[in-house]
Amino acid sequence: MDLHLTKKIALITGSTKGIGKAIAIELAREGADVIINGRRDAEVQAVVAELQADFPQVTIQGVAADLAKTADQERLFTEIPHIDILINNMGIFQPMDYFEIDDATWNKFFEVNVLAGNALARHYLPKMLQQDFGRIIFIASEEAVMPSGEMPQYSMTKSMNLSLAKSLSKLTVATHVTVNTIMPGSTLTEGVAKMLHDMYADTDLPEDQWEADFMKNHRSRSQIQRLIRPEEIGRFTAFVASPDHGAFSGEALRMDGGLVPTIF
Repeated sequence: MDLHLTKKIALITGSTKGIGKAIAIELAREGADVIINGRRDAEVQAVVAELQADFPQVTIQGVAADLAKTADQERLFTEIPHIDILINNMGIFQPMDYFEIDDATWNKFFEVNVLAGNALARHYLPKMLQQDFGRIIFIASEEAVMPSGEMPQYSMTKSMNLSLAKSLSKLTVATHVTVNTIMPGSTLTEGVAKMLHDMYADTDLPEDQWEADFMKNHRSRSQIQRLIRPEEIGRFTAFVASPDHGAFSGEALRMDGGLVPTIF
């Protein structure tokens, strides 16, 4: 399927690994010019080189920046004045005991997972409206609508992503600009692989059984009973970003493997 993304310019935050990198790969595969972002320049340049080699027909750029910091945001805006697609993927997560979470941690999760994406949307959305085309997609989580209780500071931010995207979509009425949220279920990113290692490395359970045990005991509502792969999220995100699929507007789109047990 041709998603008609050729020469569209896409910025994917937090795209040196995991879901963000998978999204960047799929957008590049569809012909979009891609901007890779991460905090470490070496990691950013490594992914730029990898994707440019794999997809020589498109332009791959890199911006090393901590987009939770205002100065780095301003530098990004100067270096990348125009985009067609903004994927607000950057985020942090960590299982934590509610009673051990201090205010500094709450603030950090809010700044990284909510305010950074809001700053980028606030900057690029007017330009999208002016050109009458654009896509803003927030990558949230099933934790937004079904908090597990394992990381309340993270779940709070993902619920905020849904609310923010819905509010921004109201500013795009009768245009070809859309703002949506995608809610992946538990996905086998590098961070989740590390979490599994931390959970099981000191047990007698063989490594090839960690995923199944985690799904059975911690994600028992999942209908697929496996971790979603990042490339699955990447392909779906590219679909939602396509100019052909402008009927997604203000939507909270679930791709959680049946984990959320409700119709809506």
